[in-house]
Amino acid sequence: MTFLTLLDYASVLVFALTGALVASRAQLDIVGFAFVSCLTAVGGGTVRDLLLNRDEVFWVADPNSVLLAAGAAVVVFFTAHLVESRLRWVIWLDSFALAIAVSAGTGAAMALDKPAVIVVLMGMATGSLGGLMRDVVVGEVPLVLKQGELYITCAMSGAISAVAAVSIGVPTGLALILCAGVCWVLRAGSIAFGWHLPVYKSRPPRS
Repeated sequence: MTFLTLLDYASVLVFALTGALVASRAQLDIVGFAFVSCLTAVGGGTVRDLLLNRDEVFWVADPNSVLLAAGAAVVVFFTAHLVESRLRWVIWLDSFALAIAVSAGTGAAMALDKPAVIVVLMGMATGSLGGLMRDVVVGEVPLVLKQGELYITCAMSGAISAVAAVSIGVPTGLALILCAGVCWVLRAGSIAFGWHLPVYKSRPPRS
C-alpha cells in the first residue's frame, strides 16, 4: 500500500465518521447514514480525480473505500447515542479529516506533475468538498462557510506549505506530513482560540 493510498483510506474513514454523526443529528435511518457517510468520504476525492482526469476515480478502482465508509456509518448508527456532544465531535473530527484529505489531494496532483497552482487547488478541493456536500444534503450551514472561522484558508496554507517544501528539496512524504500539520494546527487554532481572518462588513452608502 502506497503512502497516497493510505492517506485516501484515512481521509475516507474520518470523513465517513463525521458524515454519520451529522446523519445522527438529522435523525436519519441506517440507509441515510450510509449515504451521507459515503458522500462525505468520497465527495472531495471524486471531484479531484475527475478534474485531474485520472485513469479511474479512486473508489471505483478500489471499492473498499466505499465499504469502509459504509461500515463506519453502521458503527456510528448503533453508538452515536453514547456521544455527549455530537456537534463537538463533528467539528474536531472534521478538522482531522480536512488535514488528511488536503494532504491526499495535494499528493495526488504532485504525483501527476501538475503545476503548483493546480496542486494547491486539488488539495483544497479534496479537503473541503466532501464536508460541503455533507452539510448541504442535511440542511446545515456548511463548516466551510461559517463566518469568522478558518477553513479554506487552512486547506490552502497546508497545500502551499507542501509545494514550497518540495520546491526546496524536501521529500514528498515529509512535505505531505507538513501539509497535514499546518492545515490541522490552523484549523484547531480557529476552533479552540477563535483564530480568523477579517470579515467584510457593509457600510451605509455616502449621502
